[in-house]
Amino acid sequence: MKPFFIALAALAAMSMSEAAVRPNVILFLVDDLGWRDLGCQGSEYYQTPNIDALAESGLRFTDAYAACAVCSPTRAAILTGKYPARLMLTQWLPAGRWSATENKMKEGRFLRSLPLEEVTLAEALREEGYATYHVGKWHLGGEPFSMPRHHGFDKNVGGDDHGAPGSYFYPFKGKWTVPTTREAVAKQAFDGGSEGDFLTDLMAEEAGKLIRSSGEDPFFLYLPFYGVHSPLQGKKDKVERYAAIPKKKRQGDPKYAAMVESIDDAVGHVMRVVEELGETENTLVIFTSDNGGLAKATNHEPLRANKGSHYEGGIRVPFIMAGAGIGLDAPDGVDLPVTSCDLYPTVLAITRTPMRKSDGMNLAPLVSGLGEVEFSPDRPIFWHYPHYNQHPSSAPISIIRRGPWKLIEFLDSGQVELYHLGEDIGESQDLSEEKPKLAAELLKQLADWKREVGADPMQPNPQYKKKEVVE
Repeated sequence: MKPFFIALAALAAMSMSEAAVRPNVILFLVDDLGWRDLGCQGSEYYQTPNIDALAESGLRFTDAYAACAVCSPTRAAILTGKYPARLMLTQWLPAGRWSATENKMKEGRFLRSLPLEEVTLAEALREEGYATYHVGKWHLGGEPFSMPRHHGFDKNVGGDDHGAPGSYFYPFKGKWTVPTTREAVAKQAFDGGSEGDFLTDLMAEEAGKLIRSSGEDPFFLYLPFYGVHSPLQGKKDKVERYAAIPKKKRQGDPKYAAMVESIDDAVGHVMRVVEELGETENTLVIFTSDNGGLAKATNHEPLRANKGSHYEGGIRVPFIMAGAGIGLDAPDGVDLPVTSCDLYPTVLAITRTPMRKSDGMNLAPLVSGLGEVEFSPDRPIFWHYPHYNQHPSSAPISIIRRGPWKLIEFLDSGQVELYHLGEDIGESQDLSEEKPKLAAELLKQLADWKREVGADPMQPNPQYKKKEVVE
């Protein structure tokens, strides 16, 4: 395949080297937001005018991927720029859905927290004088040594070891049952607020307060929303409005739709604070999701499957960049395949922060819109998920996407599937038998990558009890 060339006009946007001050950075990360669940992504059901405005003013990547089909590994990849397999953080935390008798393989080993040895975006930016704020879901470890404050954040609002709030309504309390032990764990996402408050709204308000408090210092705001993760709970007026839409015209559950709209309201609130402070042009804004949408919450068509699965519906996500450092004019979007790991070197480049080793690709030369840039769509992107979970269409897998081709290796059966995403975005036609040489080539490249990053393998499970087929 020929290299991917983008001819870029020199726009009026100020180059990074000419900027008088370092740009602020806002990173919005939505939990479980599906690829098509925004107006700018083609939805006619979900109402997202504020996010759509970001896309219109900036860039939208159409072939963007989460580093994993579940949350914690993607979050680790975003903050470090490294593949989950290299970090050995390949499963959601604390996990607990493996069965000793029902699963054929033992799962790959994985860490239960983000390694302190890793230099996060927050740590790198703080070294350059940034005020660093974390507001929302953390889910990369807990007390006493793996909270946001241990990984470079000056302030933490609402972040702990839990992957979902007890409730989105005040006082935000609830319980979660550990899958393996069936023990109930009490959760409270935020110790504050008052009667009638909605968590997503409060997180946006807290983020706005922190931005205002930064003074003359540049700031890095990491706002990983708890929404739109379950429990599916929306504000009553919004839920009723979506429920009034005929079922045939709905794209998802009205409660989920209300939650998506609340995320959009929150983005709008934060961006208005930035505008009021006169910092819009000096603020890099990134918006993305940690994986695909929950199967029971939203319709992923034309993509196959959902959160937890590594078919496209589980890993292809919205990805928008706007504001400082963004000058490329691409109203139809950019179809270059990108992944969570690319955020790290890109943010470092745009903020003029010393570059650190990562697995990501620096997108700054492309998104700046200054000059002529060459990128190759054949750059491979990899996944390694040596685990079981209970989401539909999920399986232990390793994957390579190279150009339009996507090869999936199923780790507990040894089978492979091969898809041409350019012609079959829904992954309906497995071409592995039709193109055995290409499948073998991609499988070897995938194996080489796994050796290079130290991907932990699965092993046979001696406790496995094969179910007898009753005729």
